[in-house]
Amino acid sequence: MRTLVIDTATEACSVALFDDDALVAGEFRMLGRGHAEQLVPMIAALPGRGRADRIAVNTGPGSFTGIRVGLAAARALQLAWGAKLYGYGSGALVAAMARADEDEAEVDIAMTAGHGEWFFQRFADGRALDEEMTSLAPSAAAAVSHAPLVAGTQAEALVAARGTGRAVALWPDARRFALLASAELDDDPHPAYGRAPDVRLPGGAAAAA
Repeated sequence: MRTLVIDTATEACSVALFDDDALVAGEFRMLGRGHAEQLVPMIAALPGRGRADRIAVNTGPGSFTGIRVGLAAARALQLAWGAKLYGYGSGALVAAMARADEDEAEVDIAMTAGHGEWFFQRFADGRALDEEMTSLAPSAAAAVSHAPLVAGTQAEALVAARGTGRAVALWPDARRFALLASAELDDDPHPAYGRAPDVRLPGGAAAAA
């Protein structure tokens, strides 16, 4: 079974094509912005233009726009190809990458969020200790982070705030998708923004995501 993986939830943009668990081809670019313009050509450059039996996409948390771009592309290709669609979380993939690279059972994940906050989640022995990533102020994340290893886009900043631990800067990478356990895949993917919407309607009500 071939799987196309799309990851646009952070400053990075990556795609990968797998044959079962074997990586056929993939690309990772650090873009910052411009995921919508770069994603389709990156997929088209894959063998067979990326056509696959199933599609997996990073549903966040991360960039609001990036998450939307990835999900829109994944859903369009799902309809065009009749493929199965799955979602996975930013924290789960970064934690799996950190465990594989650093051989550490416990890892805390710290990723860039909005308004100076960090998305934070704890993992141990390959499972999430927190149900989902939450957006915390740096001081709050430092107060609850105790794992010997911190990974993610804000790992170095969190270790500095804690004063202890090892940091490894990591961005989700579609080429590492095979590290995820099947239990980490959601067959009904929806965006996970990790924080309340910033936009407010007249009268102070939050806008719908």
